[in-house]
Amino acid sequence: MNPAALIPTPDAIPVPWGWFYILLMVTFLLHILVMNAMLGGGIIALISALRNDQQSTLLTKELSYKWPYTIAFAVNMGVAPLLFMQVLYGQFIYSSSLLMAVWWFSIFGLLILAYYAAYIYDFKFEALGNLRIFILEFSLLILLFIGFMFSNNMTLMLHPEKWHAYFANGHGTLLNLGDITLYPRYLHFVVGSVAIAGLFFALIGHFHFTKSNVEKETLISRGMEYFTYATIVQIFVGVWFFIALPGPIMKEFMGGDSYATLLLVGGIILAFAALYSGYKKKVMTTSWLALVTLVVMIFIRDLVRRFYLAPYFKLSDLVVEPQYSPLIFFLITFVVGIIMIGYLLKLAFGCRKEVTK
Repeated sequence: MNPAALIPTPDAIPVPWGWFYILLMVTFLLHILVMNAMLGGGIIALISALRNDQQSTLLTKELSYKWPYTIAFAVNMGVAPLLFMQVLYGQFIYSSSLLMAVWWFSIFGLLILAYYAAYIYDFKFEALGNLRIFILEFSLLILLFIGFMFSNNMTLMLHPEKWHAYFANGHGTLLNLGDITLYPRYLHFVVGSVAIAGLFFALIGHFHFTKSNVEKETLISRGMEYFTYATIVQIFVGVWFFIALPGPIMKEFMGGDSYATLLLVGGIILAFAALYSGYKKKVMTTSWLALVTLVVMIFIRDLVRRFYLAPYFKLSDLVVEPQYSPLIFFLITFVVGIIMIGYLLKLAFGCRKEVTK
């Protein structure tokens, strides 16, 4: 069967695709930052809880104050990039979501459970005693499972040739477990979250945005250690992910496409620069380097998707039926929303400072 016959006709879009592409990149960056702080923060908290020394317990307690907020921000900031993904690649992600519908829809219920457990972990931290490790593990395992489902969907959408499996299993339980890129891709996401979360803790210590009695030096030192060690592992996982890519796509990043090659080389240089800076415990320098590295990696990630889908679809194929008012309304709402979030965070930090005086 010709895989192209299984791909639905894309819907027309109201403005040129470049607008949605930029918005997808920007909103995904915002989402990935808080999502990494959420997932990686949970992993660091669990490791700290198992270490069971005084400063590790205080670090875990510090995470308990911030974890529900990071989950809320990660979920809300994940809506926009998912919607823009559907605008640009709707015929692919909609199809893959249907193929794994049971798993995909289970995410909503599981996310509620993880969120509820995070609040229990926060408000009942002292009362739970050793039981809090179980609550932390419960919430963290759910979040790891949700991440694995997202990786399944994001890879399944790239393989229309696998969609014919629907005719043998139309129950919405298909997964992309046979894809050799799935596992390094998922680990790349998990290990990267630990690195960014370590940096998140270091920044909390650097700016002293703490509610517990954890020492500022402990947050910075351990945060930068987690960033450094996770980045080292991330480099090896990244190599695994790269060599797992199909040959034609790999060649695009090795001189076949100058833009892709430039991004890959730039990403490697930035990663090693961030690693060196992290080793030296230069918090702000490392933060900026990590941010730029993330931006480059996001563009590389999108290029991989576009190379996969090139035989079936190009963004320039999308038909435009001009209607600019929804875009203008969204941009105004988006800017106002970002300003309001920034103001609320400023108030929250201001209240914290008043309390600590």
